[in-house]
Amino acid sequence: MCILLSGTLRSFLQLIGVLIIFLFVLLVTYLTTRWMGTYQKGMTFHKNLRVIETIGIGNNKMISIVAAGTKYLVVAVGREDIRLLAELTEEELSDLSFMEERGKGAGAEGFADIMEKLKGRLPKSGTDKRD
Repeated sequence: MCILLSGTLRSFLQLIGVLIIFLFVLLVTYLTTRWMGTYQKGMTFHKNLRVIETIGIGNNKMISIVAAGTKYLVVAVGREDIRLLAELTEEELSDLSFMEERGKGAGAEGFADIMEKLKGRLPKSGTDKRD
């Protein structure tokens, strides 16, 4: 009986040890991810080059609008080359919402702000309707 109890206790302690190690690895992963995100955000903040919009047009091919200082360039990005397609003025751009974010920095909008925007766009569920 004593041998069985010690084996069970040993297994339980091993399980607790593995759980503690797992939680430690999760914590280190979370902190590293947060640090890398902050580091990368700091690297792109206040730079002269910004990608305004990108759309995929095929396998490994995209068209992007890039802000280079005060100029806006439309470029085709392929697997091995980048070609200038056109140069735009600010008046030729239809959506200038990216201009508001310039003062905030990249990624300044929080998760709660994004969720509030999505709430307004989602349709009401059928249970909320009142007759």
